[in-house]
Amino acid sequence: MHTRLGGLPSPLEAEAIWRGIWLEEAHHSTAIEGNTLVLKQVEALLADGRAVGNKELSEYLEVRGYADAANWIYGRGIAPGTWSAGELISLAETRHIHQLAMTPVWDVSPHPQATERESPGAFREHDIEPFPGGMRPPPWPEVPALVGDWIRDAQALREGGTATIPERLAVLHARFEQIHPFLDGNGRTGRLLLNLLLVRVGSPPAIIYKGDRARYLAALRRADSGDPGPLGEFIARAVLDNLYKFIVPAIAGPARMVALPALATDDLSANALRVAAVRGRLKAAKAADGSWRSSRAWVDEYRATRFKRS
Repeated sequence: MHTRLGGLPSPLEAEAIWRGIWLEEAHHSTAIEGNTLVLKQVEALLADGRAVGNKELSEYLEVRGYADAANWIYGRGIAPGTWSAGELISLAETRHIHQLAMTPVWDVSPHPQATERESPGAFREHDIEPFPGGMRPPPWPEVPALVGDWIRDAQALREGGTATIPERLAVLHARFEQIHPFLDGNGRTGRLLLNLLLVRVGSPPAIIYKGDRARYLAALRRADSGDPGPLGEFIARAVLDNLYKFIVPAIAGPARMVALPALATDDLSANALRVAAVRGRLKAAKAADGSWRSSRAWVDEYRATRFKRS
């Protein structure tokens, strides 16, 4: 059985918190890849199945597929059943996650170069052009062996202490993107696999916000060149943001200053609070590390006045 470090509650034990993380992850991770749905449209789609707005059908299906895969990860991360046979991650899970994420959009808008053997869940049989910055994914015949090596190295996360896990996860995340095992959807799948590993070592999943896209990609490029430190720090901060959502609301009084993610609710996401703080509409203070802090009382005050004209 996988141990949940620190007693992190399961999706059944803290349904509202996990649902908020799920909504934000589905929105921001697809937005990083160019999806233009806003958070309210994502909420309507995932809560009621309503396609609000006039976006392309493929954009709604991208979000739907990602959300299905993330939901599967949150449940299977803590209760893996027979999928991983006691391992931290398996090849079957890796391919299944890609299949879940990509099948809805693939059914209406498949990759134009895909063969019948390159459907969701199947490894690519095409070579990939070099990435910006010059990194070239390996030739496609090498992909199965490289993914096998990647899975073997992922098992080693259980070894050693927890202090180095963010940097080791950064190395694994960057390597997956370097291998680029699928014809399409590697960025989304890589972030989903990162979160499966995080949940299985007892941490909350990480949300990489669309506003941090440039910093995230720059950290990935640093990792490509052999320096995983910035990406490890990036992942650690993203995990900490979500950890606050679980532990701080239970202990913080209404006037205590805490990180914004700990104050997020169904109607006010952490990103919405961050935007309000930056614009000066929410009373908040910026810490030395660049994060914003506010209080429940100030958030309640902002909620009561946010739709009123100045």
